[in-house]
Amino acid sequence: MAEETNATRKPITIKKYANRRLYHTGTSTYVTLDDLASMVKAGEEFAVFDAKTGEDITRSVLTQIIFEQEGKTGQNLLPVAFLRQLISYYGDSMQALVPSYLEYSIQSLAQNQQKFREQMQSTFGTDVIQAMEDQVQKNMTMFRDALKMFTPFGLAAGTAAATAPQDKGDIDTLKQQLDEMQKRLDKLSHS
Repeated sequence: MAEETNATRKPITIKKYANRRLYHTGTSTYVTLDDLASMVKAGEEFAVFDAKTGEDITRSVLTQIIFEQEGKTGQNLLPVAFLRQLISYYGDSMQALVPSYLEYSIQSLAQNQQKFREQMQSTFGTDVIQAMEDQVQKNMTMFRDALKMFTPFGLAAGTAAATAPQDKGDIDTLKQQLDEMQKRLDKLSHS
């Protein structure tokens, strides 16, 4: 028998009880919002129903998952300006167009995600994150050194003179890296 795809498979039923517990009917286990978030990331389709009324509450549960994810440190995907704009569309004549526009936009982002990752990797090398972290560290060191020059109780003149050649070398290295990055970006935009 051929394996069903996510598109043809019936969504998993999750029941939400009055005690706010979520019950996965497929595995006969209780699940958390984090479990549901993992299911979404894995591409599993599910529908959440109020156990007492049978009402489909999938939208409110997904919104609750987003709310919890946004509350985690470093997990913010929705800028405040976006949220304000989205709220302003409720009750507006544009309200009917917003869902389809957002759905189209997020689908386009998902389709281009892998292509974007490949371009970033080919442009900036295999370990993009490490290179960025290294650059941030160099920038912070350079910023601290520059700040020392303006500190009233800064380094003595002899110490500052002893470190000046390295500072100049770091600046030259930074300039060279920026030029290299600009060349790569120019090349990427022309291809």
